[in-house]
Amino acid sequence: MPVVDAWMQHPTLRHSNHEMFASLRRWTGLKTLEEELPLEVTLAALAAAGVDTALASAWYGPEDALITNDEVAAFVARSDGRLRGVAGADLTRPVAAVRELRRAVQELDFVALRIIPWLWQLPPTDRLYYPLYTACAELGVPFCTQVGHTGPLRPSETGRPIPYIDQVALDFPELTIVCGHIGYPWTTEMIAVADKHENVYIDTSAYTARRYPPELVAYLRGRGRRKVLFGSNYPMIEPSRALEHLGELGLDEESTELFLSGNARRVFRLGDHSGMLEP
Repeated sequence: MPVVDAWMQHPTLRHSNHEMFASLRRWTGLKTLEEELPLEVTLAALAAAGVDTALASAWYGPEDALITNDEVAAFVARSDGRLRGVAGADLTRPVAAVRELRRAVQELDFVALRIIPWLWQLPPTDRLYYPLYTACAELGVPFCTQVGHTGPLRPSETGRPIPYIDQVALDFPELTIVCGHIGYPWTTEMIAVADKHENVYIDTSAYTARRYPPELVAYLRGRGRRKVLFGSNYPMIEPSRALEHLGELGLDEESTELFLSGNARRVFRLGDHSGMLEP
């Protein structure tokens, strides 16, 4: 069954060796890199898990861009169609950020915007996000973000689904929001927000299937089957490892297909960039 990976990145040295990821390197056993990771290694890791489309993210923070939009575009161009781009933007320059998002979508063919709130230490309700929400809604691309505790050595407060994601969805009902990293330890809140708002979704990046919280597994099996997307957070977790115990979750065939690819293809309009997202 083909797979769409909704959250991964092909790292630069600026990204992979950053000091804030020391905790992740400790958990995963990954080491700092001496030279750039070859794109071929990333593509092979995706292929090994049956990932035919992966959404490769840029990373912009207040200090510097760890992976720029143009670097992502170059990776996409060399991927033989396996990668699609997800834009980043500088929150502190709202007008330039909107221009850069428009360029990424309209010229580089990117399919979404991702902002990592803990990088900026600004919750998703901060006014600096709001011009980008408007632009995402107008362009018909999802806003992707992180929910739950922060694994890297930064505060976790900005990852709370309530009040932050709930309020943004109330203010922008036209905006599609994809919330990565499940939301743990606020998973039940995240599910409630996804239930409440038609255009709010959850992705499972940064977790292996065996570590999904029980409430998320129950949601996947039932009413949330159209609300949850697979993500790996590669290179921190390889897609094959993230999916290794998927068969133990008790998903039926329809739920499995929606989770692995169907929901992501619908939400990100993969293969169709001609208009706004349908409900």
